[in-house]
Amino acid sequence: MSKRIVTFGEVMLRLATPGYERFSQAKSLNATFGGGEANVAVSLSNYGMKADFATRLPLNDIAESCIMDLKKHSVGTDFIARGGDRMGIYFLETGAVARPSKVVYDRAHSAIAEIQPGMIDWKEVLKDADWFHWTGITPALSQGAADACLEAIKVANEMGVTVSTDLNYRKNLWKYGKKASEIMPVLVEGCDVILGNEEDAEKVFGIKPEGFEVEHTGGEINSAEFESVCTQLMQKFPRAKKVIITLRGSINANHNTWGGVLYTDGKLYESKRYDITHIVDRVGGGDSFMGGLIYGLLTYEENPQTALDFAVAASCLKHTVYGDYNLVTVAEVENLMKGNGSGRVQR
Repeated sequence: MSKRIVTFGEVMLRLATPGYERFSQAKSLNATFGGGEANVAVSLSNYGMKADFATRLPLNDIAESCIMDLKKHSVGTDFIARGGDRMGIYFLETGAVARPSKVVYDRAHSAIAEIQPGMIDWKEVLKDADWFHWTGITPALSQGAADACLEAIKVANEMGVTVSTDLNYRKNLWKYGKKASEIMPVLVEGCDVILGNEEDAEKVFGIKPEGFEVEHTGGEINSAEFESVCTQLMQKFPRAKKVIITLRGSINANHNTWGGVLYTDGKLYESKRYDITHIVDRVGGGDSFMGGLIYGLLTYEENPQTALDFAVAASCLKHTVYGDYNLVTVAEVENLMKGNGSGRVQR
């Protein structure tokens, strides 16, 4: 029987410059949809799991188009609350080589930013669910969004639903008078699985890996240095059974190294390291990792190493896919896990 996962957060209209054009050059923008938790739901649906996405969207044609897009990817939309005046938007300029990508947000007063506890019936949403996922982006939007997220986590805990978070620190989003360090701890306390990177842990909780600079711009990362981050997070949040750190080495905007570590039951598992030399689109890379991780942990329950390897391979493939969503299959991920990354034409 297929597992059922519920994700909660904001989905946005994504407006991206064509190719590698700068904002100042573009005469048109490519319109798609995306957002951390929606991206995770799409990944899980692609892998054959039942994924429902909960959010709040206005009653207008852009929101309807977004819902149709989610349905196209077999994501459940029955738990989308309707109301508010607008969807959030983000503008993307894709970087190249030494020029980094840029994101400009236009999401103030979006429908979900104005959500309040009680607008979503979480007991109904989480009935028969196996997993609930949220990210640190949602409580960054507003106090109401943070409160609604906490409401969902508490109901999930009461119902025995596994809860995961991607810490996803975005400094440009925390604008309503609260810091991430003030809001996030009580939310993360209810989580069984914590995903983050070295910057998330340092910026939100002041937790640093030993002997490592947070702003890492080289290709080589010693994954063993991050065991201390995992253990510190577990000490701070004793409910957590697994802590996962993504390891990105940024050589330039088109060339990254990519891997991860998973810590559970006092043991550190390390993935192989991928050398991604021609990145098509790295936006949504962390979400694709989370989608792969949830699938892996539910499918290979007794094998944390395989779960981690699936997540890293899935995310590696996402870097070759345009848009927020990771449009790959289980077979394609498993093929890369076996070492087949030649990219030869399949006939």
